[in-house]
Amino acid sequence: MAEHIVLSGVRKSFDRKHVLNGIDVGVEKGRSLVVIGGSGTGKSVMLKCILGILRPDAGSIKIGGEEVIGLKGSERDEYLRRFGMLFQGAALFDSLPVWENVAFGLIQGRKSPRAKAREIAIEKLKQVGLGPEVGSLYPAELSGGMQKRVGLARAVAADPEIIFFDEPTTGLDPIMADVINNLIVDCVKRLGATTISITHDMASARKIADDIAMIHKGQIIWRGPAKDIDSSGNPYVDQFIHGRAEGPIEMEVLKT
Repeated sequence: MAEHIVLSGVRKSFDRKHVLNGIDVGVEKGRSLVVIGGSGTGKSVMLKCILGILRPDAGSIKIGGEEVIGLKGSERDEYLRRFGMLFQGAALFDSLPVWENVAFGLIQGRKSPRAKAREIAIEKLKQVGLGPEVGSLYPAELSGGMQKRVGLARAVAADPEIIFFDEPTTGLDPIMADVINNLIVDCVKRLGATTISITHDMASARKIADDIAMIHKGQIIWRGPAKDIDSSGNPYVDQFIHGRAEGPIEMEVLKT
């Protein structure tokens, strides 16, 4: 199957700090890629480059075979409509009720009538296990797990072809994290979407990934099926998935 998303030789630096050092990775249509790696290794920068929030210094990013770096104006707007995203901290608008948070992209981006958008929002909330009464609440009235569910409902509200998940289980207890993982799997299967997730949470990675890639110092150092992660034979992967302080990944620790 042809790859839906392809990054080739993508580089990005900030002054003298080289964050992406030639990223080569692809995702087939309808499959779920989880990118693991420590903090500051370039995971979020990679997603921002795909979305066009940051422009790479070099390389190519193709979606469906078309180069997308440098899109502007209406072309860029049309491109971004293909995406849904679950942000790390849910990133809900405090001043808007839950249903309007879910429907934000429909109303603002697609100019959907408010009544129709509200109908879709209530349906999407139902898909993540939240009743219609939650739609009239405000984010401050929700628990962390409920906020994350609302964020997921918003990510899938417009039935996107591509969804990004940025640390989807951060800050959640293990049981709620598993609930969110299950909801992600269900929503992605229902849509047939292509997904890229970034996470430190190996339980989450194992559950939602078809394939896992590890990024270290701005490069993909291992890529394979999720079921092969424990037998990768890569010392960096092995250290990361077992959370060991000792190994080839050296943490910068301030000595007092």
